Amino acid sequence: MEPTRQPPTHGVVIPSYNSGPLLLETVRAVLEVWTPVVVVLDGCTDGSAEQLASAFPGREGLHVINLPQNGGKGAAVLAAFQHVEKQGWTHAAVFDSDGQHAVADIPKFLEASRRYPQAMILGVPVFGQDAPSLRVLGRRVGNWWTHLETLWGGIEDSLYGFRVYPVNASLEILSKIRGGRRFDFDTQLAVRLYWMGFQPLNLPTPVTYRSRETGGVSHFRYVRDNVLLTLVHTLLVLQALLRLPRLLRMRRRPPLIFP
Repeated sequence: MEPTRQPPTHGVVIPSYNSGPLLLETVRAVLEVWTPVVVVLDGCTDGSAEQLASAFPGREGLHVINLPQNGGKGAAVLAAFQHVEKQGWTHAAVFDSDGQHAVADIPKFLEASRRYPQAMILGVPVFGQDAPSLRVLGRRVGNWWTHLETLWGGIEDSLYGFRVYPVNASLEILSKIRGGRRFDFDTQLAVRLYWMGFQPLNLPTPVTYRSRETGGVSHFRYVRDNVLLTLVHTLLVLQALLRLPRLLRMRRRPPLIFP
């Protein structure tokens, strides 16, 4: 199957930290449906760089950024955005490396972004029975806070990692805040893009939770990352109070529809 050939304005960014064999599986599958692809190795110590070089020697449409130290997902995506902006990308689909996301939905997400360039395309996870109950419950809590921070402006999921972001606006936001570099990245960026005027377009997409036996890797730490998200939501709520008049006006916008 030949990848979709498009001008290099829309591409895929895959951040990875010690994802093991699932990284190669994910990259191979993504390259079958879309190019260009940028993989960011976020201080990996599992031989990911060597494995990618061996599996995809000189592969056209694939670029690998190897960061010397682990800085978190947000820091990895920031490095990728800084690179792809110079390549002329306007939008980037951020796609996890651990096999959770549906590769087949990448063309749909990027086509939605091409149709609505002033929107952020947000994946809404369709959970299966393999989804950990604590993750699902925690998401409901986080989503409630995000609704409050945007006055129920339409962000249906605050954390899902499969999204299409506008590159320039995202760089502008990330350059002005100290946070958004770790597990708070997707929450912070979605809320702040909404405040900037980017309307959410939510697209349902299945999520798969791999077991350890099948190579599943999770770097989420319930105490550490939930404390981080609590602090972030507190900050965002306080900042949202300063934007109440604008947020009230933004609620009048009609929802985006795709397809």
